[in-house]
Order: sequence, then C-alpha cells, then structure tokens
Amino acid sequence: MTATEISGRVDLTEHGIDASGAVYRNPTTSLLYTHALLRGDGKLGEGGPLVVDTGTFTGRSPRDKFLVDEPSSTDRIWWGGDVNQKLSEDHYEGLREKVTSHLASAPALYVVDAWAGADPAHRLGVRVITAHPYHALFARTMFIDLTPEEQAPFAPQALVLHTPDLEADPHVDGTRTGTFVVLHPGRTELLVGGTHYAGEIKKSIFTVMNDRLPLEGIFPMHCSANVDEDGHVAIFFGLSGTGKTTLSADPERSLIGDDEHGWGDSGVFNIEGGCYAKVIRLSPVAEPEIFRTTRTFGTILENVTIDDFGRLDLDDDSKTENTRAAYKLEQIGHALHAKQAGHPNSVIFLTADAFGILPPIAKLTREQALYYFLSGFTAKLAGTEIGVTEPQPTFSTCFAQPFLPQPPSVYARMLGEKLDAHAADVWLVNTGWTGGPFGEGQRMPIQATRTMLRAALSGKLEHAELRTDEVFGFQVPVRVPGVDLKLLDPRSTWRDPELYDRKARELAKLFVENFAARFADVDEPIRAAGPTLGA
Repeated sequence: MTATEISGRVDLTEHGIDASGAVYRNPTTSLLYTHALLRGDGKLGEGGPLVVDTGTFTGRSPRDKFLVDEPSSTDRIWWGGDVNQKLSEDHYEGLREKVTSHLASAPALYVVDAWAGADPAHRLGVRVITAHPYHALFARTMFIDLTPEEQAPFAPQALVLHTPDLEADPHVDGTRTGTFVVLHPGRTELLVGGTHYAGEIKKSIFTVMNDRLPLEGIFPMHCSANVDEDGHVAIFFGLSGTGKTTLSADPERSLIGDDEHGWGDSGVFNIEGGCYAKVIRLSPVAEPEIFRTTRTFGTILENVTIDDFGRLDLDDDSKTENTRAAYKLEQIGHALHAKQAGHPNSVIFLTADAFGILPPIAKLTREQALYYFLSGFTAKLAGTEIGVTEPQPTFSTCFAQPFLPQPPSVYARMLGEKLDAHAADVWLVNTGWTGGPFGEGQRMPIQATRTMLRAALSGKLEHAELRTDEVFGFQVPVRVPGVDLKLLDPRSTWRDPELYDRKARELAKLFVENFAARFADVDEPIRAAGPTLGA
C-alpha cells in the first residue's frame, strides 16, 4: 500500500516522534479495515464486520490507571484509594520517552484526528497515534469525524499515544504492572500501553472530558440518551452491562448516544460518534438493531467467536463475557444525526442488582436521586474488568467512579442544579435479578423493563398508584399495564419471603455503611434519603 493510497501524511515531530516509517492521517475506514486484515488482526467476511482478538486483556485495567501529579491540576484532582493513583512528572517523562521511541520505530503509524463532543462550543480536538490499524479504526469509529472543511485547520487539544505492544517496567516507571493508562491533566496527554483492549482509548478521553467539562460549567455523564418525536429527552445512567446501550436503542425513540454525554445550557450532547455495545448472547428479537450491526461492514467485533467459514457465535463466552461491537452511531436506523437534543425530562438510574432485592422500577425524590447517584449501586458484570468472573455488588459513585478525576461532590452538585432547573423526573430501574439473587433467581425480563420505561417516559405513571418501600423509602408503582403485578413486588417473587426481608436489610446496611464511610459531609436531607435498617 503506497502513501498516495492513504491521504494526509502528517509531521509528528511536534509530539516528539521522529517517525522512520510512513505516517498516515485519517485513512479511510475501508483502507484501515484492509490494513488491519493484512496485519493479521481479524477476519473478513463478504462485506461483514472486522473480528479481532484483544489477547490477554479483554476488559479495562482500572488498577493500572494513573494521573500525573502536576501543579496545574493537583488541587482539583480526587486523590485517594485506587481511582486516581499518582504518577510523578519524572516517571511520566521517562515513560513518554519510551512510548515515543516505540512509535518512532514502527514501520507505519496511523493518526486519527476527531472530535469528542457534538456541541461545537464544548468539543475537544482529539488526536490518536498508534501503529495498529485496528485501534485506529476503533478511534475513527468511536469519536466524531471531522468535516472536510475542518481537517486543514485542525489542531489537537488532547493527544493519545497508544502502544499496546510496549510494557512498562514498574520498578523504573512507577507503574503497578506492565500495563499503563496515564493522563497528564496539564498537557491533556494520555499514554496507553501494555494492553490491546481498545476500550481504554475511549474511556481515557471520557476521563479527560470528566475533568474538562465541569470547568466549563457542563455536567459530564456516564449515560446513554434518547428523545421522542415531541422532544422529550431521557438519559440513562449506569455502568457497563446494566442496559444503557440496549434500553436507549428503542425503535420508538431517536438515539442520541449510548454511553457518554454532556448536559449544558442548551441541553444534552453526545461526547462520542459511535457505540460500544456488549454483544454476549445478543438477541435478534429483543435487540434487533444492535444485532444487525454485528453483520455489517465497518463494525469491529472484539473477542467474538468466528469459525473458518466466517460464521459468528454471539453466545460463545469461552474467551470472555465482555464481547463487544464498536460501530458508528449512524448504523442504528433511528439515530439522531445531530447527536444533540434539549434538556432531559426523565433521568434513569440503571442498576443490575445481583441480590434480587430492588424493584424493577421506582420513583425518586430529589434528595433520593442525589443519594442513589452518589451511591452508584450496581453489580460489576463478568468480563468488564480484569478479574471479574461473576456479578459482584459494588458502589461506583456517580455511576462512573473509574472515570472521575474530580471529587464526586462536583458531579452530584451539578446533577442537583440540573434537576432544580429543569424539574426532570428521576427513576431507579433494576435490570438485574428477580426471584432471588444471582445463581438462584433470574435476570429481569427485558421486555418488561422496556414496557415499564415506556410507561414512565410517556407520563403514564404520573398519576399511578404508588407504594412506599418500607426499607428503601422510594415509591414503587403498584401496577403498570402489560407488566406482571408480581414482578413489581420483588418480595412476592421469592420462594421464601422472610429470606427476602433478611437480604433486603443486608443490602440496606451495605448502602448505609458505604454512604457513611464516603459521604459523611453531605447535607443531612440527602443522607436521610437512603434506606432504613429497621429492627
């Protein structure tokens, strides 16, 4: 492949890279796709997806994420625990030199220039540099393309130097292992290495946006979003695997985005240009539009089983539960081209409750909304992170803990201000288990969840009869048309109601202890909005 076949050669010396091989800027999707195949990174069906194996790492490595402790940002960073681990500037400089040297020696480099943020007033110019065509294709898929007019004057504001084949030396570089995901907030530079898992690229930029947007008065959110034909916007907070992508891809509503958004003075805007969906056991009946993307040219399938004849098996979890499809937002037929809409009318907190205790839907007051937002309760699902092999109850504050550079109070304050300004309804939706905990009960039926959500978003539950949950205090609809009455009362789905009561108190205790340990300085009305332990 010659330089003339991939337009836009670019000089990288400004980034400290004196490349010895070819350097290609924004190669077309089809050429990147072909080059990835030539490099042995996937298999090509007739006009079908690119199928790749990410090697040892099939999920993110949150314990290998670092922020550089540097003067311009250190006072605003949420230091502590293992969320934002410190790396010294000296260690960063040494590691950066290794990364740039590694890139300089590559036979070819791929430079992807794109936007993060659909709102022109709050977007970030992103440059990703990698020697891997598959990862360049991933970046082109996940971020927002430049228009032809934007390419010549483009100046990157954030730089991702990506070297999956290069491992750090913990004794020399200050890392925990050979894997590293490092953000220098002052320079807005990211070093990603020692892992081929492409999701690290997109989540690194999301971390940047979670630091940058609050400084501009914009609320960054780990959520999906959609809008109906009347302009009623809904946003869906949740960790990976809780249903953000699936539930927002509702054919009756236009999809704004599936994972990362900002909420500003004009409304909601997508940070990304693509979707990154979990596809393990994806159903062509329950999730037809997402399923269709797994058969489409331009889609990247990660760790999905494919045989010698190019046949996919989305049910095969032998490699990982965290099989993924990356595809452009426009591959969803009802996607909103502008990737922007007005202010949300409804805010949904998605939780995959592995205890089988929480109801399938509950309405929250403002104080309860902030309590459950700060709590961020869910279950980490298998494969999403290294070492997670079955659902684990967890509290991920703001439903985004691994990606928060600033303290949780910053994001909770912004949510409270948005709720006050726009009077959005807030709902807690359990997409986890019913009839018992993981291993005994069953996963909440997706069609029932869709029916309840549509009733909530359409206003049909505005005057519904509600009961107050005795332990958790939120209000639960007594009936929703088209939903089994028994499902709305989790206690009645358990074979042993007394065991349910005992487990409900245990879960309530986890909430109370977590909140007391982490948010003792929160205003009393919010602290009082949590569950009660009872006798």
